[in-house]
Amino acid sequence: MTAVAEGPHPTRDPARRRHEQRGWVWYDWANSVFPTSVVTVFLSLYLTSVAQSAARADTARNGVDPCPGGDALRSCDISVFGFAFPAGSLWGYLLSLATVVQVLVLPVTGAIADRTQNKRRMLGVFAFVGAAATALLGLVAGADWQLGVVLFVLANICFGASVVVYYAFLPEIATPDERDAVSSRGWAFGYLGGGVALALQLALYLAHSSLGLGQSDAVRIIFVTTGLWWAAFTLVPLARLRRHQAPHGGERGVSALGAGFRELAGTLREARRFPLTLAFLGAYLIYTDGISTVANVAGQYGKFELRLAEDALITTILIVQFIAFVGGVLHGVAARRFGARRTILGSLLVWIVVVGAAYFVQAGQQLQFYGLAVGIGLVLGGTNALSRSLFSQMVPPGREAQYFSLYEVGERSTSWLGPLVFAGVGQATGSYRLAIISMVAFFVVGFALVSLVPVRRAIRAVGNPEPRVL
Repeated sequence: MTAVAEGPHPTRDPARRRHEQRGWVWYDWANSVFPTSVVTVFLSLYLTSVAQSAARADTARNGVDPCPGGDALRSCDISVFGFAFPAGSLWGYLLSLATVVQVLVLPVTGAIADRTQNKRRMLGVFAFVGAAATALLGLVAGADWQLGVVLFVLANICFGASVVVYYAFLPEIATPDERDAVSSRGWAFGYLGGGVALALQLALYLAHSSLGLGQSDAVRIIFVTTGLWWAAFTLVPLARLRRHQAPHGGERGVSALGAGFRELAGTLREARRFPLTLAFLGAYLIYTDGISTVANVAGQYGKFELRLAEDALITTILIVQFIAFVGGVLHGVAARRFGARRTILGSLLVWIVVVGAAYFVQAGQQLQFYGLAVGIGLVLGGTNALSRSLFSQMVPPGREAQYFSLYEVGERSTSWLGPLVFAGVGQATGSYRLAIISMVAFFVVGFALVSLVPVRRAIRAVGNPEPRVL
């Protein structure tokens, strides 16, 4: 294996660093519209309705409606490669497929980024291809759900790959003492950007009739605007970021791909030399699974357990988005004073309190649910932002993209556990309240594991300078 080049050293010119940092945070703003608008809000229901239309078209000759009452989970089958399954299961299977593909693609993406050091170019390619695939979702109509599947998988791959490359810039543009603030600012900007875009798109969706649009037309316009938003704001970081390291090898094309696989294999072998880095990664994977599960099932909890109306759930999504901006900024301030590790531990304690409080929210009480949304928003972005910056301190120099690919792959590979626990407890007890309180375990275990990791020793072990406050 070719020797690894010396790791990144952020430029000593503070003005140059600030210029790149200001550009870097805009990619959080640019890409957050994809998981917020497409994944969380609009595509799941739209693609399910398109799949229902396909099922109806396939059985129209029999004169029997395969989806009575609009029930997509019963007697409403679609098929692919000879396998039939309910249209209502399509989104769940699609998310699983997209995750598996990312697990296969992201590690070698990180290795190629480190090997070639073409991070800026790779960021642009992945962002623009992902944005184009998202915009092309606007072509999905009628019964053409297969096109939606292909475009979403492509967009999701590009989103994950661009995020890996984007994260790998952080150690290159910020000193150890700057990273917490820069990462928190980026995460806060991401939630603000996602919230602004979603608010504008929801306004279009709710007013579609007065604009002379059908509901389907409005959703497809939203997919197009999501792609345009992602692509347009990506131009800002591309204009400001630059290369900080020499390539680790001179390969190009297919040779670079093969070298990337070899470099990845070497990184996986050498990762055993840094058990403390892996220990923190393991702790992160546990509590971030709790975070994503709570965020993803909050709407389900509000609808089925608390009996809240659809407009209340939409309002809750917007509250979380905009409060998460404030929370991200506050976490950066707290980390500057108390250190990233202590702030993460404090944030996990807040998660325990918030999830515990969810158990006691009364049915039909919108204000109580909004208060819960405020609590989630305050810690949602900040916990992950500081985890990102703290992990960057424990990454061996020159291997940033590869370790962040493991960071992303690990997060996706374990993201099934929280939903499984939630669903299992709910099924066993017949109570969404007991299901939501079970999520506390992820934060308790995460807190215990993070508190046991000697972070300063982990940073020294990989050869990185320690921040003053940790």
